[in-house]
Amino acid sequence: MILEKIRSLCSERKTTISNLERATGIANGCIRKWEAASPTAENLTKVADYFGVSVDFLLGRSPYVLSAEAQQYAKQFDALPDDKKQLAMAYMGVVQAQ
Repeated sequence: MILEKIRSLCSERKTTISNLERATGIANGCIRKWEAASPTAENLTKVADYFGVSVDFLLGRSPYVLSAEAQQYAKQFDALPDDKKQLAMAYMGVVQAQ
């Protein structure tokens, strides 16, 4: 299941598993072995970070993937002080109600 999700993400991003391994510093051929063996938490986190998805998504626990734009907004939201977060949430409530 993990390997299939990774293959799908590679296809969407027009990359290969070999390129993914090089970019994340994971040993050559390691990811393909995840079809029969479990990855380490460290390697799974590297793959999740590379694709901008959660580890839960790779594990099949979350069907939702944030777009790059949504990830950027989430990072900006996380950096806001609490009073600004409340204001942003109130604004989102108004926009959604329309």
